[in-house]
Amino acid sequence: MASPSAPKKRGFIRMDSLGGGNHGDDHGDSSKHHSTENYDSLTYVTDESDAWRAHMATEHYYHRGKFWNQGKHETSMRYVLLSLVGIVQAAVAYGTNICSSYFISSKYNHVYALLQDGSVFKSFIYFVCIQLGFAMIASAFVWLEPVAAGSGIPEVKCYLNGIDIPRIGDIKTLISKVLGVICSVSAGLPVGKEGPMVHSGAVVATTVSSRRTKNDKEKRDFVACGAAAGVCTAFSAPIGGILFSLEEGASYWSPSLTWRAFFCSMIALTTLYVLNGIGSAFGKVGFNKLFSFGNFIFEGRESSFAVYELFLFFILGVIGGLIGAIFNHTNEMITHWRMKHINYSKTRRFLEVMCISTIVSLVSFLLPLAWVKCTPIPEDDGSFSESQLELLDDLVAFRCVEGKEYNEMASLIFTDAGDAIRFLFHLHRHTFSTAALVLFFLFYITLAVVVYGIAVPSGLFVPSLLSGAAFGRLFGNIAKNLHPGLAHSNTYSLIGAAAVLGGMARMTISLTVILLECTGNEQFVLPLMITLMTARIIGGLFNDDLYHIHIHLKKGVKFLETELKSITRHHNLVAGQVMSDNVIFVKPVEKVGVIYDILKSCSHTNFPVVDTEDKSVLYGTIGRNALCFLLKNRAFGQPRKQFVDGTFAMSMSSDYLEVNPENKRFLPTLQWEEIEKSYPKYPSVKDLRISRSDRECYVDMRPFANTSPLTIHEGSSASRTYQLFRSVGTRCLPVVNRYNQVVGVITRSDLTPEALSEKMLKLGKKHA
Repeated sequence: MASPSAPKKRGFIRMDSLGGGNHGDDHGDSSKHHSTENYDSLTYVTDESDAWRAHMATEHYYHRGKFWNQGKHETSMRYVLLSLVGIVQAAVAYGTNICSSYFISSKYNHVYALLQDGSVFKSFIYFVCIQLGFAMIASAFVWLEPVAAGSGIPEVKCYLNGIDIPRIGDIKTLISKVLGVICSVSAGLPVGKEGPMVHSGAVVATTVSSRRTKNDKEKRDFVACGAAAGVCTAFSAPIGGILFSLEEGASYWSPSLTWRAFFCSMIALTTLYVLNGIGSAFGKVGFNKLFSFGNFIFEGRESSFAVYELFLFFILGVIGGLIGAIFNHTNEMITHWRMKHINYSKTRRFLEVMCISTIVSLVSFLLPLAWVKCTPIPEDDGSFSESQLELLDDLVAFRCVEGKEYNEMASLIFTDAGDAIRFLFHLHRHTFSTAALVLFFLFYITLAVVVYGIAVPSGLFVPSLLSGAAFGRLFGNIAKNLHPGLAHSNTYSLIGAAAVLGGMARMTISLTVILLECTGNEQFVLPLMITLMTARIIGGLFNDDLYHIHIHLKKGVKFLETELKSITRHHNLVAGQVMSDNVIFVKPVEKVGVIYDILKSCSHTNFPVVDTEDKSVLYGTIGRNALCFLLKNRAFGQPRKQFVDGTFAMSMSSDYLEVNPENKRFLPTLQWEEIEKSYPKYPSVKDLRISRSDRECYVDMRPFANTSPLTIHEGSSASRTYQLFRSVGTRCLPVVNRYNQVVGVITRSDLTPEALSEKMLKLGKKHA
């Protein structure tokens, strides 16, 4: 145990006499966990400094006794901003749907016209070229903004977990994401636009609230609401959007955030209906214009399935979990290869998109062309509903007799993915043969596993749902042939879609509600619950969900799960063994040169403030942004001695005021609102211009230091340390001994599974 007089000197890295020598040599193992390659962490804890307390007291005094106080003003502005988030996101989603639908229908109409004229070669060339052109445009947007690639859900999950990924919320990212996903969907790639809508909702929330948010916590809550609005506008599922943000998105949740997400989703869905009504002839909500599976109607009886069929749904869940696990593992292997051979070059990523787009176009055209069988369209015998008759009219002929026959393979490939899902969900006769379903399923899921991860904006929902719907329909056809009394195969198509998507994404509650809201039939609650739970359990036996796999593949991302793994909890690790004992600290009154050198030599975002004049106890903490802001605004001065009460005392004289360090209260050289207004664009160390004379000046950090920092005792268990760090959302957690002296610091990097495993291995070698 360290003595109360001073901490262990080797653990404190500085450039002056209080350091342990050469900075670079003494950094030791800490360099592994505090690498500059790591992304910064967000902080959700307010710094309770003297400057902040003075600011809050002033605000309270100004609004006391008034009906319209500061709290009511902030609450009203928060809901105004949430309304804007919902309105803007609904407009973005509606525009995306309209544009992609227009491009897709125009593309296929032109191909059909050429086919009817007998120009198979011309239609083939046009089809390949137009799809390749859309794919190249989509990849070009990712070239301009690499963060726009993929679905964006892993990035949003990382941000809500407390990881500050650069440019994730920029307006440039939003433009590239939206325009890119329109082109990637129009290119006929097995991707969806629903995942990117989650990212666009998060970016819209960040952009709309940028001038009103004052800290990371407020910004995080807006992003969570934006993600919920994104799911709501993608599936027309407001409750499902809220649950998705709760289950899959946000790592920090509260009852007040539930209400805000509910309000934002309500406004988004209302706006979506209004826009759709404006686009309709008589103001009627046309669900075919929004993303919807179409309402599942009762099949002339009390239920669409029998109770004993729940066992078949369970089997579908098992198979879906296995399919999802294979899909995730295969995509992970492809992504590893892609990171090694392609992702380091923008040119290679662009060329990869061109190659994959060409292959997809070739297969998409040649499969229907090779499927020479023309199936007669079922005649209306009075058993078809109005929506089913409309679907029969939409079946694709593709070189068959228009209006009388259809090509089974073309009806699944040569159409919008949403239309293909509706065919599989609602045409409950044997519209698609077993051979067509097997061929389409293998083709589509193989291309989907390869495409996810290329340099285009892409979603996972629709490819998973469509391939799962084909598999479920196949399962239902086989089961119906063996036992004619079973439910129609379209019921198994819905359950199969849920099984495959659940096996890949491992969602349960939110996906159940999303599918129920999309289908409009509550009788499928129990089958969906059984299927999704089974798929999650079976898939989880082999690997993580696809989003977490891609999160862990990102370099520098330190994602913290909800709780520690059991092996770590029971290994008797304590905070003193987990921490990094190489601490970079500052004193309450510090030289400008020392602060500047520290900021230049490391990338730490938070520093303990250690009072070396008082047995080196922890005075507080101060952030990197605050230090840069103080130096940028020259909040420092020259020291001088004063003769007070028979003794000499040091005082600070500057352009702003004079402060006596012997006093218990300290006046800030800058007001808190000045620091607060600079959020989030604080000055960096590159913006600082420090002269030689400035280096000898002193900065009084006592008014700006967080004097009530969260700390952990060195004897606390790793489990409690992890729980405290993750639940409060802080950047760094000082580790103290019984004398309140800093003996180490715990950051996000110290609590990752890799770092904890390394600690356990070292301890095991010591005890061996």
